[in-house]
Amino acid sequence: MIEEGKTWDAANSIEAAMADYLRCPDEQHLQRVVRAGSRLVHHFAKLYAPDLPKDDVLQAGFEGLIKSVKRYDPERSAAFATFASHYIMGEIRHYIRKEAAYYRPGWAANLQNKIDQYIEECLKQTGNVPEVGEIAAALNVREEGVIQTMRAGLVSFDDIDISQIHSMRYESFHLPIEDIIVLGQALEKLSELQRKVIGLLFYRDMTQNEVAEELGISQRKVSRILHKSLKIMSDLFQKRP
Repeated sequence: MIEEGKTWDAANSIEAAMADYLRCPDEQHLQRVVRAGSRLVHHFAKLYAPDLPKDDVLQAGFEGLIKSVKRYDPERSAAFATFASHYIMGEIRHYIRKEAAYYRPGWAANLQNKIDQYIEECLKQTGNVPEVGEIAAALNVREEGVIQTMRAGLVSFDDIDISQIHSMRYESFHLPIEDIIVLGQALEKLSELQRKVIGLLFYRDMTQNEVAEELGISQRKVSRILHKSLKIMSDLFQKRP
């Protein structure tokens, strides 16, 4: 296990263990690689699947680690720790997709994708796996917010503490994550027709007359739908913590 709050280099002893395995690819040296890579497996399991059975998630991660050992080509691939991290993440993500049984709102899926992309970029540029604190700082989301976000889809949405998913600092020309969440919740409260009207007016930049023609309704009805929709959304923003 990774010690809480401890920064560590993913390359650590795994490169030496893999080099020994490449010289002598037997079971004993394979087990050395697995032991050296266990920190990576535990790290990704803790980040990606905090609410799934630990043993099952770890098994998926170790399967990814072993696959990486069998497929690694030192002449064509990056450092083994980087190569292995991709396989470990891949197997854990695959397991999560099979096991996730709960609703995951669009904003949560988008933020999870940003977390994935940041980890991938760190691995590509430095070969190191970022800690939660580094991810939080890079994405401007509190650490607990990152943790709560990664729970989305694994537990009932009612069990996620949305209040923890909050920006760390103000950024010009960027909508804070807490406002994005409220906006997403507001849109979900609109009817299908209301969402269509909002989408056509604000995302496709149509006039009310053009929207009316597109939807086969009167311009007056478009105006009433717009007014009611904006009132619903405004009320939610005013109630935000």
